[in-house]
Amino acid sequence: MADHHHKPVLPRERGPLSLGVSGALRDDRPPPATAAAEGADAYGDDLQLALYTCYELHYRGFDGVDPGWEWDPTLLALRAALENRFLTALRRDACARQPLGSLLADLAVDAVGGRSVPEFLEEHGTLDHLRAYAAQRSLYHLKEADPHAWVLPRLSGRAKAGMAAVEYDEFGAGRADRVHARLFADLMSDLGLETAYGHYLDVGYAEMLALVNAMSLFGLHRRLRGALVGHFATVEITSSPASRRLAGAMERTGAGPSAKRFYTEHVEADAVHEQVVRREVIGGLLDDEPELEPDVAFGITATSYLEDRLGTRLLTVWGG
Repeated sequence: MADHHHKPVLPRERGPLSLGVSGALRDDRPPPATAAAEGADAYGDDLQLALYTCYELHYRGFDGVDPGWEWDPTLLALRAALENRFLTALRRDACARQPLGSLLADLAVDAVGGRSVPEFLEEHGTLDHLRAYAAQRSLYHLKEADPHAWVLPRLSGRAKAGMAAVEYDEFGAGRADRVHARLFADLMSDLGLETAYGHYLDVGYAEMLALVNAMSLFGLHRRLRGALVGHFATVEITSSPASRRLAGAMERTGAGPSAKRFYTEHVEADAVHEQVVRREVIGGLLDDEPELEPDVAFGITATSYLEDRLGTRLLTVWGG
């Protein structure tokens, strides 16, 4: 069972930016100047860890770190510079070149254009592969649906109602034992992994950090609410077929009933969620604010781009 009151420890630095952020939080000293973000690799370990550390102050925080840092002006200025570097790169590398309808249709096609991580795990994955995959994904799944909750005050009408309905399911529909973050902790327990929130931050790939950071970035900024909806649509539409493969991997390897349950739960739930997201969340948002269609498309392409980067990293490590 996950420790829901656990605060992670500050991560080990991966360069001057992450060292400066962690040092400021640990020793109560000024964070790096905004110019420190200039020239940093937008997708690299150092920038992504520094940005993740800044964002985590809006979630659980860190053990021994003053909660006041969450709204410290100097740290927020650095965070803005890190965000700008990241967002500029995403807009360059994940620019939507298809109409929104085509993007949504493409998401529904399973494993087109190359081997996917769920396909590899279903067919060839070992328990060690599944443990490594779960450790990476824990950086999101132990806070599953939390970044998306930030968009609720920024929506109205059908979009708000649809989003709230899906989030209600993600948070267990009123039952603590069915909260999806709890179900993922149970999966990790079956795999013999540590279930404490944030435990695997130090081994998280830059590609995984970037995925979680994109959710936080889109969720925390009202101007990016369309991108957050596009991101959420990508997650929900691709989840059901991927989860079916991952449930098969868990069953084939004898990972345990809770490990399989997490994914079977998503096969069923996300097939329903997909329709709500398409019709009510996206449809409702664009009925109210049609000018946000390019932002929704960007959210889809950015999420797909970051998922592809993570998939390539994992398959390269595994020789898949």
